[in-house]
Amino acid sequence: MKPDTLTQQPTRQDRSLFRNTLLKLTATQKITCVVVIIVVALVWYKLLNRLLAFGQNIDYSGLQVLGARTLALLEQYNPFFWWVVVALCTLIIAYFLYRFVLGMQRNARARLVDETTVSQLASQLSESAREVLRWAWQDRRDPLTVGDLQRAHTEIRSGRAYKIALARRHAAVLGVTDPAP
Repeated sequence: MKPDTLTQQPTRQDRSLFRNTLLKLTATQKITCVVVIIVVALVWYKLLNRLLAFGQNIDYSGLQVLGARTLALLEQYNPFFWWVVVALCTLIIAYFLYRFVLGMQRNARARLVDETTVSQLASQLSESAREVLRWAWQDRRDPLTVGDLQRAHTEIRSGRAYKIALARRHAAVLGVTDPAP
C-alpha cells in the first residue's frame, strides 16, 4: 500500500492529457456525426421547402361536393396541416439522427486503444491518475477501450483518486488485506 502517492490528487496536466488523448481517439467519430447531421439538415431543409410549396399549390376546387363551408375550412387550415406534417417528419428525422449519434458513440467507446497510446499515457500520468485508470479498467481480460479512458477521465474530474485512497485507508483500519481497486 502506498499512502503517500495516492493522497496526491491528479493534476491539471493529467486531465488535459486524458482530454487530448480522447479527442484524438474520437475525432473521426465526432466529425462524421457533425457532417452527417449537417448533410441531413440541408437535405431536409430543401425537402421541407418543396413539401410546403406543394401544400400551398393544392387546389381543393374538385371537392365542391363537400360543400362551400368545408372547402373554405380546408383552404383555411391547409398551411397548418402541412406544417404539422413537417413537424412530424422533423421529429422522426431527429430521432433517427439521435440514434445514429448514439450508435457512433457506442462504437467509439468499444474501440480498442493501441499499445503505444496506452504506454504514452501511462508514462505521462501521475500515479494517482494511473490508479484511477486501473480502477476504470474493470475487465482486465479485455484490452483498454476508449470507453475505459472516458470513464477514467470522468472519474478523475469527480475525485475518484481521493475516494480510492480513502477506501484503502478504511480497509487498513478494518484490517482488510486486499481492498478492491
